[in-house]
Amino acid sequence: MDAIGDFTGDHFTLFGIPQSFALDTALLEQRYRELQAKVHPDKHAHLADADKRRAMQWATQANEAYQTLKHPLSRARYLLHLAGHDPQVEDNTAMPADFLMEQMELREAVADAKVERNSELLEDLHDRLRRQLKAQHLALAEDIDVRKDFAAAADRVRQLMFQEKLLHDIDDALEVVDA
Repeated sequence: MDAIGDFTGDHFTLFGIPQSFALDTALLEQRYRELQAKVHPDKHAHLADADKRRAMQWATQANEAYQTLKHPLSRARYLLHLAGHDPQVEDNTAMPADFLMEQMELREAVADAKVERNSELLEDLHDRLRRQLKAQHLALAEDIDVRKDFAAAADRVRQLMFQEKLLHDIDDALEVVDA
């Protein structure tokens, strides 16, 4: 069991990858699979109960770390945490007025398209939002990895939370309309 390694470091160290927002997702996936092959509880079924529990804890930690790093929003929040910067997602609701107006307009368009059962409009809104998310992710990489501007990154994280929620709402509306 000790050959598995020490899991007390951060998630990036766990997978042996650089600590950055812009990461090689294929490498993350590869390292996750390699780690899972070592720590999966089935590999340790023959060991004593304490070792089985430890293997389960390691597998659980590997899963949690992978899920955190795999998703851009949770990866950004985690990097902000590592940098000692709280994005204040519960407390700070300040957003630029133009961003909030755009979000309201998009929500109204989604609601109208859902009522009208207009899947074409919903698909267009989905594509538009995906492009915006991609641009936000590129900007986050710049904020976190290059400029180390954690305040700007925190603002962007809060905006991304709005946008990802809207994307899920569009997905839900598409399921209703396409049903």
